[in-house]
Amino acid sequence: MAYAAAEVMARTLGLDRAGYGSIDETLDTVEIERDWTAPGVVSVAGRHRLSDYGEVRTGLTEGREVVIADVTVDRRTAGAPELLLSIGVRALINVPVMERGRVVALFFLHDRQARDWRPDKLAFVRDVAERTRAAIERLRAETSRRESEAQFRAFAQAMPNHVWAAAADGQLYWLNAQLYAYTGAQPGELVGTAWTTVVHPDDAEAAGRAWADALATGTSYETEFRIRRADGAYRWFLVRAEPIHADDGTVVRWVGANADIEDRKRAAAQLQTLNETLEQQVEERTRDRDRMWRLSTDVMLVARFDATIVAVNPAWTILFGWSEGELVGRSFMDLVHPEDAASTAAAAGDLSAGSVIPRFENRYRHKDGSYRWLSWTAVPDESFIHAVGRDFTAEKEAAEALAKTEDALRQSQKMEAVGQLTGGLAHDFNNLLAGISGSLELMQTRMSQGRISDLDRYMTVAQGAAKRAAALTHRLLAFSRRQTLDPKPTNVNRLVHDMEELVRRTVGPGIHLEVVGLAGVWPALIDPGQLENALLNLCINARDAMPDGGRITIETANKWIDDAGSRRHDLPPGQYLSVCVTDTGTGMTPDIIDKVFEPFFTTKPTGQGTGLGLSMVYGFARQSGGQVRIYSEVGQGTTVCLYLPRHYGEADEDDVARKLAEAGRAGQGETVLIVDDEPSVRMLVTEVLEDLGYTAIEAADSVAGLKVLQSDVRIDLLVTDVGLPGGMNGRQMADAGRERRPDLKVLFITGYAENAVLGNGHLHPGMQVLTKPFVLETLATRIKDLIAGN
Repeated sequence: MAYAAAEVMARTLGLDRAGYGSIDETLDTVEIERDWTAPGVVSVAGRHRLSDYGEVRTGLTEGREVVIADVTVDRRTAGAPELLLSIGVRALINVPVMERGRVVALFFLHDRQARDWRPDKLAFVRDVAERTRAAIERLRAETSRRESEAQFRAFAQAMPNHVWAAAADGQLYWLNAQLYAYTGAQPGELVGTAWTTVVHPDDAEAAGRAWADALATGTSYETEFRIRRADGAYRWFLVRAEPIHADDGTVVRWVGANADIEDRKRAAAQLQTLNETLEQQVEERTRDRDRMWRLSTDVMLVARFDATIVAVNPAWTILFGWSEGELVGRSFMDLVHPEDAASTAAAAGDLSAGSVIPRFENRYRHKDGSYRWLSWTAVPDESFIHAVGRDFTAEKEAAEALAKTEDALRQSQKMEAVGQLTGGLAHDFNNLLAGISGSLELMQTRMSQGRISDLDRYMTVAQGAAKRAAALTHRLLAFSRRQTLDPKPTNVNRLVHDMEELVRRTVGPGIHLEVVGLAGVWPALIDPGQLENALLNLCINARDAMPDGGRITIETANKWIDDAGSRRHDLPPGQYLSVCVTDTGTGMTPDIIDKVFEPFFTTKPTGQGTGLGLSMVYGFARQSGGQVRIYSEVGQGTTVCLYLPRHYGEADEDDVARKLAEAGRAGQGETVLIVDDEPSVRMLVTEVLEDLGYTAIEAADSVAGLKVLQSDVRIDLLVTDVGLPGGMNGRQMADAGRERRPDLKVLFITGYAENAVLGNGHLHPGMQVLTKPFVLETLATRIKDLIAGN
């Protein structure tokens, strides 16, 4: 339409170009969709910044035209007419198009020649522009009306409520789909009718009267009535309608909506019924509460936050002998057992702070001076504590009696275990001592007889018995988790591989041995020698469970122990290395599995087992921070798994078992201090040192040893027991000595020591441990290595 008007103006006035463009709110740019041009004149369609062409918008905001006869002369454009001339503009007219007081567009007329714009031509341009604007406005209004009506219909159809429209006289002419669906009427069936056709007969008169009043006065219509549903049932609706007025104030149509209020009506009716019976219900509830207050066997209490009793129920008199008058106004803290006063006061403080106490126990004094146990539940409100207490004195006494019985049972079981342990120890040590003492007696007899040739045989017997006694002691210490361990980062796969041939020879040719080592298995921080002993014990047990032959499998793997596994294995959650030995033997019953870790318990015939093998395995695993578990079924075989904590670091790849070399002679003046409360040990160590050429200084306790260390005497090595008299243990004495001698080398020799005393295997540089009894050659080599700094 704008394009046609522009063409009419250009052709009528004989111009080169005319067009219509939209202007933004800031009056900065004009957007031209298309323009009419004379032959040979280029189009300027597109976006243009008005300020680029000079003052071509002055007066537009006031609704005035911009008329320029010659852009090269007019002061508004003469400063820079080149851009206008480049697009073929020597003369121009810009006519603003206003809407609601704002410039929204403009008509423009261009000519390549200077023009004399006479008043009649300007009047013609204004007239065409105004007619065009009016026509466009009518078109826009009609389009907007259609869009608005379409939007209203879409909105009304989308609403869950009933929406309808009526003519000025109240006759329906449009209803949404929800209303047709509810009433069951066919589309168009209700058009031209009144509401009376679907309104409940009892509501029709009042609804019609209110509708007539709204029609007569032109005011809003609002009322409630029941509308018939498609199945014949009626539901309550809130019906509202608003009039739509013409410019002269007359009503031209009505738009209304119906909202379903059936549920609200029903709830209101129920609430009214409830309100009518509320007083009766309150009275009944009060009687119930009073009945519970009087008849409850639990004591009930209402008190202020300062512990002053406000009310008590009759159960107080029955249970404690106090009357209501004796309790009300008194502090309940007066009745609390002195040992429970602090915890009761703390609970009262929590209640005053607003906390709920779901369970609290204390003792209250009876009128006769005795005390009874109460289990309380208490809640606070703004002013009082409300509490209910149940008497559980009988249960408390029964629990204490049961605890005493359990303690007695545990003591009995402990004494039985100690009896079994001491009996086993006495049997084994008496056998070993008989061999040692008998050999010594025979050696003394033969020496008096001059029969020297028999001495080696008796010495061999005595030494063998002594070694077995040492092995028995080590097993007992491993079981009790008191063995002095020497943990190292260990590649368990390598250790198992190195032991494979030894195990094959031990179990014999009738047993098939299979080793399954997981690639990439984690290292473990353990005493490798003790793990070798444990594996050998497990393989021997597996062999003995397969008298007719079978298969032993040694398997290593990485294990993640989660929370559930932690409870099942009695281990902290984390990463572990598992070493499992599985056999295809006879298996074990559950009652045997429960006992296998007990010391001296064995299923083997007398003389074929000490009963300490699995005890040692268990003690080693627990002392190493791990666990051992047995899985077995009768006739299906047995699996014993060691779970050892992962070491986060590289394994020590050095050979664990180093062959002992001949100990060299001492250097000039090298001196060793020996501290031990056992004279025989000091004698043996001194003999070895003097044979090697060392100067030996002896001390019998930690006080004497520390005096030597704090003197100016040359000391190259301290050899000390861990358990010493004198108020300090060997580790404490060594640490005190290192304050004066920072480079002091220390060799701990111990038959038994708490592992924590020696740092749980983490000793400072220049410190080592040697377990009693020891081979003297081993002692000599350790002394030489330590002094040499190895």
